[in-house]
Amino acid sequence: MPPVDGDAEMSLVRHAAPTLEMVAARAGVSRATVSRVVNGSDKVNPSSVKLVQAAIDELGYVPNRAARSLASAQSHAIALIVPEDVTRFFGDVFFASIVAGINARLEQTDYALNLMVATQSEGAKTMRYLTGGAVDGAVVVSHHTADHFLERIADTIPLVFGGRPGLAGIDTWVVDVDNEEGGAVAARRLVERGCKHIATITGPTDMQSALERTDGWRRVLVDAGLEPGPEVDGDFSMMGGARAARRLLETYPEMDGVFVASDLMASGAMPVLLDAGKRVPEDVAIVGYDDSPAALACPVPLTTVRQPSEEMGRMMADILIDVLAGNDDRPRSSIMPISLVERVSA
Repeated sequence: MPPVDGDAEMSLVRHAAPTLEMVAARAGVSRATVSRVVNGSDKVNPSSVKLVQAAIDELGYVPNRAARSLASAQSHAIALIVPEDVTRFFGDVFFASIVAGINARLEQTDYALNLMVATQSEGAKTMRYLTGGAVDGAVVVSHHTADHFLERIADTIPLVFGGRPGLAGIDTWVVDVDNEEGGAVAARRLVERGCKHIATITGPTDMQSALERTDGWRRVLVDAGLEPGPEVDGDFSMMGGARAARRLLETYPEMDGVFVASDLMASGAMPVLLDAGKRVPEDVAIVGYDDSPAALACPVPLTTVRQPSEEMGRMMADILIDVLAGNDDRPRSSIMPISLVERVSA
């Protein structure tokens, strides 16, 4: 076969057959919606159907018969993707609440839930599974800014995120709380108690929720005319909270208040402070975050910021089911309320 010269090669590129992805981009809808329109589904919003049909006509898209056959098959399975190690997943009751909410919603449908605990290093394997037709869509929680494999998955199946993804390549549905306001509520409680030297034990700095909670904490202290204390990463784990508390005792002995950005970290930090002779709340007031069972497992019942984890799981599943039924008009961002739960620690 003779080589193709430059002009001919450019001609081939210009006349390449339009793809399902190109139609979706032109119509401003998801790939899944285009697929449902092409396959004649009656579960697509009429306005979306018009947009897709216009894009098909404009681009001259011709559906592939084999692809249409495959696209018409549904697995009736939804994946819960957790980009964490197994120890973290099974050690944090936050995930149990999320799963409970998702499962409660799926019980009303024919969908089954597949759990995938997958780190960035396993991204290729996860992607092969998720894009191979094993699931119709997925819910993602506890994601990090380095989880770029999620961007590729989002191009193939509908995703709903628990918390803002912090990934520039993803534009999808998000269920979250106002984490910055949550951090502010916690800091405000400590300021109102009269605390002057307030530190924070944060989650990982590659997680959007952790950054936002710290921002809210810092803003309130600055507005109150206080110098924000140290910010120590506790990795959203019990052991991480204990390590962070030991570091604060060494570097910030004047500390009289601390915002701990998860109850699980607080359950590790509080015993360290008590063992060092600090009284809670007399010497050090503590506010946690989540209102999980870990808050009541602390030696001193924990004042904490409640986020409705189980309700968030239910809403994420509800949005995904709706999207899979062809309704792309659900709001891209759903923000659920937070509140302060007052107990003894602050």
